Amino acid sequence: MLARLERELPPRGHFYEPKWDGFRAIAFRDGAWADLQSRNLNPFGRYFPELVEGLKSLEDERFVVDGEIVIAGGGAFDFGTLLKRLHPARSRVEVLRRESPASFVAFDVLAVGDRDLRREPFVERRRALERLLEKARPPLMITPITEDGSLAAEWLDRYTGRGVDGVVAKAADLRYEPGKRVMVKVKPERTLDCVVAGFRAGDAGVASLLLGLYDPAGCLRHIGVTSSFRREDRRSLLTKLGPRTVALEGHPWEHGFAIERRPMGRLRGAAGLWTPEMPQDWVPVRPDLVCEVAYGQLDVDRLRHPAQFRRWRPDRDPRSCTFEQLAAESPAELVAAGKTEETLRIR
Repeated sequence: MLARLERELPPRGHFYEPKWDGFRAIAFRDGAWADLQSRNLNPFGRYFPELVEGLKSLEDERFVVDGEIVIAGGGAFDFGTLLKRLHPARSRVEVLRRESPASFVAFDVLAVGDRDLRREPFVERRRALERLLEKARPPLMITPITEDGSLAAEWLDRYTGRGVDGVVAKAADLRYEPGKRVMVKVKPERTLDCVVAGFRAGDAGVASLLLGLYDPAGCLRHIGVTSSFRREDRRSLLTKLGPRTVALEGHPWEHGFAIERRPMGRLRGAAGLWTPEMPQDWVPVRPDLVCEVAYGQLDVDRLRHPAQFRRWRPDRDPRSCTFEQLAAESPAELVAAGKTEETLRIR
């Protein structure tokens, strides 16, 4: 079951849950067999044996549960580390399960025993999920839930950006509709003021802008790109940036950017890796221009996908574009709520 994107929380008559930033997965158990499956029907169990063991530890021996695989670290959920868990070597999987253990956050149930729950209203499925996971222990947990719209709005404001990707709203009478966007996911549009420190050329002009923010030490760090410009905008960007091109020597990124390797570098639009030994596929510019961009998912200090250009900010001092803009509270309280019985019950 999928969700459609909206910018505001729906009215009363809904239940609200945090939207976790991880791998969506369906968990299956049938006697001594258990596994997890991705949205693309790929088996996850081989990569997360600790979760399979957790499923087998439950008293009920037959069930199908919907949820999210996450990895917590440094006060936030770490999607990059989660990507590393998808390793083909069994020996490496055993090492990774100890170094970066995963958790499974359950938020819906499709079946328990011989009972098919998909046609049941969500409020009944939630009660069945609570009974199923009543004695569950980490790495299994149940997602926090509330009917209080003000609390859901607080979750959006406080936690979005550090492993919480928004809020999911479900009507009390919602049936489980596979493949249909009948849930609501609320993700506020977040914006950043970034320094433009370079660009990549493309057909008829500028293909993408390389974005940076200043860290507490005063270093300009590459965080991602903004792209998908119209043809006429690509030409005008080249006209604007052409006079600002500079030599690499003396540029903040003359020794490279995003030097530390991270899994996110494999995703299109993520902050890439470049060192002077590599072919230079970008053009340095004076870091004196600031633009406002809208972005979606964030991986600690980098944009997971290309940001959307909004406007130039000639009123902003480039040095004022810092990582403080990305501040969000740790979702540790929400994680703890997922392990505390009294916060979970639908009465």
